[in-house]
Amino acid sequence: MQITVDTGRCIGAGQCVLTAPEVFDQNDSGIVTVLRPAPSGGDAVAAREAALVCPSATITIEERGPRHRPPKGRNR
Repeated sequence: MQITVDTGRCIGAGQCVLTAPEVFDQNDSGIVTVLRPAPSGGDAVAAREAALVCPSATITIEERGPRHRPPKGRNR
């Protein structure tokens, strides 16, 4: 998981900080800042929830899973 935010869209509602305080904070102007851009475990779950409740859709989450290689075919 990789988190990015569009600070130009942020309206300072603070829902992200209430939902995922280990991942998000607000600066002195109330604009979101990311404390942990690649959280895992419970913090990742909370970050996803924060993205859903953000009223200005400021938070973007890119999911990154393990790389999968296709199985090798047999040469005949």
